[in-house]
Amino acid sequence: MGREFITLLELQSRLKEGIERLFPSRVWLRAEIGAVKARVGGHCYMELLQSGENGIEAKVQAVVWSSKYRFIAPYFESVTGSPLSEGMLVLVHVQVNYSQLYGLSLVVDDIDPGFSLGEQEKQRRLTVERLEKEGLVDMQQGLELARLPYMIAVISASDAAGYRDFMRHLHENEYGFAFRTDLYPALMQGAGSPASIISALDAVADSGKGYDAVAVIRGGGAKLDLACYDDYDLAAHIAQFPVPVFTAIGHDQDTHVADMVAFMSVKTPTALADEFVSMYADEDAFLVSFGDRLRLAASGRLYREESRLQVLYHGMSAAFSKKIMSMEGRLDLMEARLKASDPRSILKKGYVLAVDSAGAVLRSAAGKRPGDRVSLLMKDGRLDCTVDSVEDMDGTI
Repeated sequence: MGREFITLLELQSRLKEGIERLFPSRVWLRAEIGAVKARVGGHCYMELLQSGENGIEAKVQAVVWSSKYRFIAPYFESVTGSPLSEGMLVLVHVQVNYSQLYGLSLVVDDIDPGFSLGEQEKQRRLTVERLEKEGLVDMQQGLELARLPYMIAVISASDAAGYRDFMRHLHENEYGFAFRTDLYPALMQGAGSPASIISALDAVADSGKGYDAVAVIRGGGAKLDLACYDDYDLAAHIAQFPVPVFTAIGHDQDTHVADMVAFMSVKTPTALADEFVSMYADEDAFLVSFGDRLRLAASGRLYREESRLQVLYHGMSAAFSKKIMSMEGRLDLMEARLKASDPRSILKKGYVLAVDSAGAVLRSAAGKRPGDRVSLLMKDGRLDCTVDSVEDMDGTI
């Protein structure tokens, strides 16, 4: 019994005819770049795919011939700031091609860079809305930063220029302030970057070290290179991290979702180093100012106390002088009285002072007997005498 059949070439030819009837002209195709490879000859081969909840749902090979690629590639990079790379969502202008030998393929003759930027911005807005709805945007702001953050966990690529700039600027600061930094290496761009940074954050949390802050450093790059910092999982992880997270992952014109949820965001690694150094400089200035105020207050207090002591001194000096003058007056009076009662003063007036043999002043004749020795003191000498007789004022002995 014979069976009807067709050859493989006939099958492929029919498919080719059918596909060419369905797509007689070029179409714009939205897809994700699964792989990209520029050959030495100038052609670029890509794998375009579409992913869903269950993984890759569709996949096709595409080629950009060198005659087109040498114009498409630099233009795309000039607009987006990033070369065509794996993981990008692109809008490509393609001619559907079917070969009986190689099967289905796409020939790309144009790529819209504005679409890739627009899709990225759209996804970014959706991520921000989700984080706001879940109350994650401001969670880091509820953390308390150490007054002087000393231990800093740094998440960066070890060979990145931004990391070197940060370390040099931080540790070689003009004030000589000391910091401790530990590097936790991670991929800082590309599709695998969010998971790598999350892993580094987990390593920081599991280290058991009491870090004061975490610094996520990239130091800039192309817009699409930095698209990973708009990733929801990374932003949510930063928002809920128990240690203040600082980000320095873009240039001045870039603001990423990771920046929005971080404790603080600055534009460059050197700016972040300056931020940490300025915290110490501000504290140092405060202490210097406080010391100056203490010295000024102490000087004022000393001046007031010296003034009080001067007043007290002058008061005590005046009182003491008055007391001395009073005492000197009393001494002068006593001296005058002593001089007045000095026997020598009496003798100078012509009086005679009589003393007994013991030198005691004779104030009365009573008790004296003939033969007693007495002396008469005069202003110019002494007479030693013997009592011949004793008579009272009435003439009786």
